[in-house]
Amino acid sequence: MSKILFVLTGADHWTLADGTEHPTGFWAEEVVAPYQAVKAAGHEVVVATPGGVVPPVDHGSLAPEFNGGPEGAERTASALAAMSELQSPIKIEDVDLDEYAAVFYPGGHGPMEDLAVNAASGRVLTLALASGKPLGVVCHGPAALLAATGADGANSFKGYDVAAFTNAEEIQGGLAEQAKWLLQDRLTEAGITVRVGEPWAPHVIVDRNLVTGQNPASSAPLAAELLKKLG
Repeated sequence: MSKILFVLTGADHWTLADGTEHPTGFWAEEVVAPYQAVKAAGHEVVVATPGGVVPPVDHGSLAPEFNGGPEGAERTASALAAMSELQSPIKIEDVDLDEYAAVFYPGGHGPMEDLAVNAASGRVLTLALASGKPLGVVCHGPAALLAATGADGANSFKGYDVAAFTNAEEIQGGLAEQAKWLLQDRLTEAGITVRVGEPWAPHVIVDRNLVTGQNPASSAPLAAELLKKLG
């Protein structure tokens, strides 16, 4: 059994261009699907957040329309409630990467607020990438890549191909015009190549030890790829 590090946002809001705070957190499906896959494969999960705060769920992600109906929403909520690891996270600042076989970052808009500018998280990502260990990042989780820089000041993921939440999806979701910046644009500016798939459809990109997914529907297939790399 290996230990897998899940790095989650600690932010319960996303600050929009006009200064208003849009309620958010982590996206439920993006935590539940990979967690269940990892646990079913016999691995242990450790949750880390900035400062060790309990990660907030985006309550919108618990709605029936995002879970295939009321029964799906109930299953998702029950699964989250059963994840004791969410209630006792460690501090991302204290992570010793040597203790973990793989690292995973889910999304939700929360990472746009905190992980995108969190140096400790950026250090973990840079070390994980360099280590060759499986590293999975999905949806808005790639916002955290923006804080990962090498000694030369360049982004650690420059030259990598990734999937991430797209401009088209942000537009269709209704928040693009209110955002300070868009994830696809900022990743591209950092020298990272965003490979765009169909909006809302599963889309996973594997580049060396980095496995990325575009949206919530990509969470389960991403987890499968991550587990393949664990062997």
